Amino acid sequence: MSDEKKQSEELGLEQNFARLEQTLELLESDDLSLEEAFRAYSEGMGILKQCNEQIDRVEKQVLKLNEAGQLEEFDNGEQ
Repeated sequence: MSDEKKQSEELGLEQNFARLEQTLELLESDDLSLEEAFRAYSEGMGILKQCNEQIDRVEKQVLKLNEAGQLEEFDNGEQ
């Protein structure tokens, strides 16, 4: 596993969103070489993938009340 992915996994979702925002700001700068832009883009895509995985994990932990008033895991219909 790459160091970047390890770091992303250790960070919370909010921290990964902040890293993504920093990457976007970097990509929007005018003085970025093509190589630096490609590296930043690749890093941003990795962070985005990690965010999606984190959101999926959280979504699966969401609880809902069933008709009997008991909590059960969220089921969004995916199998």
